[in-house]
Amino acid sequence: MGQDKIIVRGARQHNLKNIDVEIPRDKMVVITGLSGSGKSSLAFDTIYAEGQRRYVESLSSYARQFLGQMDKPDVDDIIGLSPAVSIDQKSTTRNPRSTVGTVTEIYDYLRLLFARIGHPHCPQCGREISQQTVEQMVDSIMALPEGAKIQVLAPLVRGKKGQYRKLIEDVRKEGFVRVRVDGEVHEVTDDIEMDRYKQHTIEVVVDRLVVKPGIEKRLNDSVEVALRKGNGTLAIDVIGEEEMLFSENFACSECGISMEEIAPRSFSFNSPYG
Repeated sequence: MGQDKIIVRGARQHNLKNIDVEIPRDKMVVITGLSGSGKSSLAFDTIYAEGQRRYVESLSSYARQFLGQMDKPDVDDIIGLSPAVSIDQKSTTRNPRSTVGTVTEIYDYLRLLFARIGHPHCPQCGREISQQTVEQMVDSIMALPEGAKIQVLAPLVRGKKGQYRKLIEDVRKEGFVRVRVDGEVHEVTDDIEMDRYKQHTIEVVVDRLVVKPGIEKRLNDSVEVALRKGNGTLAIDVIGEEEMLFSENFACSECGISMEEIAPRSFSFNSPYG
């Protein structure tokens, strides 16, 4: 009952007249009214005071000695209450760069929390960005059902305009036999026509395999070749299934957007990396 709202019953703190109120959680809520109508008495002296009091009571007796204990407000019951943070407009800080995080001194803790447990996502396509080793990639591929047919692909061009005749010729000279252009596999010796005014995706077919025990060494070698050719990214075309994308860089395997591994400085407005 109290999970999606804060329920206040019988609040009589200061000038409150035994009021009952329900406040939705996870929403921005404004308490408004005439001067002296009890806005601060409800927000600060009742809800915040009880949230802080309950939080302090949950700590050890050793920790409580360093924190000020708040008196229980004059209220029958409050349901659905979490530990609370309060900032009033009488704050003594005069720094125009102050934020809720710096004023409450939780800013540094949040930066550490985001850096350690956060999962970065590509700002362009929304795909989660991760960094993987060759061994992890091979393990993921070998986890496919036995008998699955795959192609190991090295991305060269993704969504760019041009005809790329020289690129295809360079691929042929390097000894590769096939390329996949816009989802269709061609021999590098074919006359591949590409509209110079349309966007194209070109991938080198590094190897074709059937998933089964004993292919790990060959697969490992093919993955390494694909990563070198694809500048740290590769795609696994699983015939009849969804394609798998991998990156050994901290970059989006789809868009190619690179970023640093997230660190506390990534969330600092005082840092050029933030």
